[in-house]
Amino acid sequence: MKTKIAALLLLFSILSNAQFVKNHGQLKVIGTQLSDQNNEPISLRGVSLGWHNWWPRFYNKETVKWIHQDFKANVIRAAIGVDADENCYLKNPSESKAKLDAVVQAAIKESIYVIIDWHSHKTYTKEAVAFFTEVSKKYGKYPNVIYEIFNEPEHQTWEEVKSYSQDVIKAIRANDSDNIILVGNPSWDQDIHLVAENPLKDFDNIMYTMHFYAATHEKWLRDRVDYAMQKGIPVFVSESAGTQASGDETINYAAWQEYVDWMESKKISWVTWSISDKDETCSMLFPTASSKGKWKAQDLKDSGKKTKAYLNLLNNQNH
Repeated sequence: MKTKIAALLLLFSILSNAQFVKNHGQLKVIGTQLSDQNNEPISLRGVSLGWHNWWPRFYNKETVKWIHQDFKANVIRAAIGVDADENCYLKNPSESKAKLDAVVQAAIKESIYVIIDWHSHKTYTKEAVAFFTEVSKKYGKYPNVIYEIFNEPEHQTWEEVKSYSQDVIKAIRANDSDNIILVGNPSWDQDIHLVAENPLKDFDNIMYTMHFYAATHEKWLRDRVDYAMQKGIPVFVSESAGTQASGDETINYAAWQEYVDWMESKKISWVTWSISDKDETCSMLFPTASSKGKWKAQDLKDSGKKTKAYLNLLNNQNH
């Protein structure tokens, strides 16, 4: 009997994960908590694709399907590189939007959430407003879509980021009144304590991003988030890894586990960086990995193996 019950529970978990957006629908922010269409708390857990201009080979429906079915991710992040090289969005917008569209449409088909990430460290207000005006018109009707409007501000003040965010949010809300918008903050999304003292006003369904690399960012960063949440600030970890902040060196598994335990205790959604085959520790794949998923164990670096293990465990337990 116990074996049959366990099998039924596993089947229910698999079916629930397969129709994740269908089951949870339109997301909203209630207090500091991301919640689903039934006003129930929800935690999204998934992975970020690497910069689209450097690893475009993974921006396709097959990779998205594999990440959903094999990794059990319920959210995927499309990192649209804004200003890095000749293939970036500012230099090649049509190809950039084609890569984004492939991922968004695949996520919709897979019934998972998708983060449209304006992946830049610099402020491009005019260009960002135009981009998010276009994508919100195109995708705003889908509950799958989440907008991340500024990946990692570097040296900007919070006042500068706040002013930029107000302009971009207004552009999105002109077309999409309710999908979640993720707002960055200074120092690579680690100065969230500044947000707590002077948050955005007059907008609904806004969350603020925090990024961590566990081998570098110790308890002080979690303390900042705890402080911000106590002040009513909703937090979404839209990028993270177990490595140094450089993305390289060794993985600190104990520090990574502390972060995962902390996020789970607070029902904070999180995304791990990155699906790419760069020669660095936090890149999850070796160059042997196919462009269309179906990766074998030997195609996954240690960060990929650990991320997959986390997602398989937690997303199957919490569907």
